[in-house]
Amino acid sequence: MTNKTFIQPLDRIAIGLILLLSLAIGLVILQGDAVKPSVRNFSWQNQQIGADDTSFSLTFSRPMDTKSAEDNLKIDPPLAGKVSWAGRRMVYTLVTPAPYGTPYKVQLQGARDKFSEKEGKKKTIEAFTGTFRTRDRVMIYIGADKEELGRLVLYNLTQEQKKLLTPKDLVVMDFHPYPDGEKILFSARTTQTQDLLSGQLYTTTTGISTESGKPVEPAGKVDLVIDNKEYQVLKFDLSPDGQTIVLQRGNRKNPSDFGLWFMSAVKSDSGEVSKAQRIKSDQVGDFSITPDSKAVAVSQGQGAAILPLQPDGTKPLDFLPQFGVVQAFAKDGSQAAMVKFNTDYTRDLFLVTNQGSQKLLLRTTPNGSIVNCQFDPASPTLYCLLTQLIPGGQFIEQPYVVAIDIKTGQQKPLLVLPPEQRNVQISLAPDGLGLLFDQVVPLINGIPSPRTLTTDDGQPIASSSLWLMPLLPIADAAATADIKPEQLPLSGFHPRWLP
Repeated sequence: MTNKTFIQPLDRIAIGLILLLSLAIGLVILQGDAVKPSVRNFSWQNQQIGADDTSFSLTFSRPMDTKSAEDNLKIDPPLAGKVSWAGRRMVYTLVTPAPYGTPYKVQLQGARDKFSEKEGKKKTIEAFTGTFRTRDRVMIYIGADKEELGRLVLYNLTQEQKKLLTPKDLVVMDFHPYPDGEKILFSARTTQTQDLLSGQLYTTTTGISTESGKPVEPAGKVDLVIDNKEYQVLKFDLSPDGQTIVLQRGNRKNPSDFGLWFMSAVKSDSGEVSKAQRIKSDQVGDFSITPDSKAVAVSQGQGAAILPLQPDGTKPLDFLPQFGVVQAFAKDGSQAAMVKFNTDYTRDLFLVTNQGSQKLLLRTTPNGSIVNCQFDPASPTLYCLLTQLIPGGQFIEQPYVVAIDIKTGQQKPLLVLPPEQRNVQISLAPDGLGLLFDQVVPLINGIPSPRTLTTDDGQPIASSSLWLMPLLPIADAAATADIKPEQLPLSGFHPRWLP
């Protein structure tokens, strides 16, 4: 019997496919890799970024010649930065925050494959264009006229649009924006009372969303956070991460029951607001939350204490006996501006680092004050609102703003405000390019009503104007010489930039 092998039709098809695939592989090997390298991911594509967004990344389809990629990267408008690499991923870190209210384009073409030159070829990347934009320039203030009186107002300088965020029956006394700009934490009393200690704590929405694709809540949605039934809210602060509220409260029936409390600044998944917990400590002075959002700096007569945000605050994390007030923290927590009170009625402003070094920045004139200081996120500059006594028999303070280079100690006066304007408020833009301030006109002869606005020290307000001072690095003396503050077409006080 003779054995015969029969090839089935399915076998013929498989053999044919194998031959075709082998031929294709051979052609690719002979021809070489003809596919151009490309950008697979741009981390800021179509995103809206803020001052906290400091770096973007480009991920490539294959290893790149790093120098050619760096040399051919273009950002329009230009943004100064530094490049680092991790395999096929290029990271571009900004030197300063990107200016707000600006669209940007990132382009890359002409960059070469890392191995193309070794193969005797100059294989360049597939041309790439990406886009992103910074947040609009937005400010929040308390209205001081007509329909806006006592209400929280949002003004978008980029789009020249205005929104009212609180109802007519509430008079706003203080507020802090959340870091994402989507909500405002504020204290307010009703229009039925002039009692400044009757305020309750609320949140309101801004109608802004910074996350792509996230639904936007309508502006002006107000929620109660904590009432005043048992304790009065005297002061409050919102942590930099937007997760914690610290309150200074006093018992309505027992004035000696007075202290610091903390609570979550966000609702739980079930929509409930957490209860406030007391910090067991005798430190009850002026306070501010540290940049890491884990502690609170509390001023007292004999120094400043750093207390942990937990119920047992009897053991401070740190204690600085020589300083009476912590004026400001740098955003990264590496340094702080602190005030020392002297026996000759002057005040010293020190730069204190987390390494323990202390550097004197300025000393006020006798009976002069250091009202407010803020670190510039874009340069080694500290902006301070100071006051000095006007010579004469009357105790009249004149406020002025000075920029201090914290590396060299150089001081540059920026503007001098009218006398008796100690209640002025300043706010430095998140990109460091503008300073907001108000000018309050006190109510002298009029009779205050429940709707009458007051300053932080209880002085009735007749009217108030808002001003914007453009800023440039203080080293550019020639460029900044002609810059003057501009009065905004808005009637209000207590202005703050949205982050």
